[in-house]
Amino acid sequence: MEELVKETQVSTENKELQEEIQKEEQLKQKEEEIKYWKDLALRYAAELENLKKAFKREKEEYYKFALETVFKELLPSIDNLERALEAFEKSENKEALKEGVELTLRAIIQTLEKFGLQQFVPSIGEPFKPYLHEALSTEEHPEIPNGGITKVYQKGYKLHDKIIRPALVCVCTGKKEVKEEPTQEEEENIIENE
Repeated sequence: MEELVKETQVSTENKELQEEIQKEEQLKQKEEEIKYWKDLALRYAAELENLKKAFKREKEEYYKFALETVFKELLPSIDNLERALEAFEKSENKEALKEGVELTLRAIIQTLEKFGLQQFVPSIGEPFKPYLHEALSTEEHPEIPNGGITKVYQKGYKLHDKIIRPALVCVCTGKKEVKEEPTQEEEENIIENE
């Protein structure tokens, strides 16, 4: 019986030893798994940081050269204006020079419209809109209602749907009383009453 007890003790010790060995192996396995996932997380963090830096560089490059196409389109108009200035010194034909400058201006405006820039000119009498217009002055006007535009000093510009420069205008503050000249009959009545 003693042998049976010893065998049971030995087998219990073996089981405990095996369980301990299994636990150590599981612990090593978990530690290796943790090491693997930690390494993977560090690599992904490094990749993410590299991507951020690359995106930042690309963004800086994009902003640096974003207007390159616009400028390339405007260069011929600049060349034409320089030629017009040279011709102005040599030529007596002012009408031809004026026509050349007008054509160059139209070319510049068309180029800018190609990229989404639009001119707008408020019409006289149109109501003042603070999101489109900037009031430079006010005046009374006999024909335009209060708050209407009486003069346009400068055109406005939109880039796509955003106002980048409001139109500069003069706004009516009320109707101006126009004194009429008295007729001859009214003058005679005034003289008689005096």
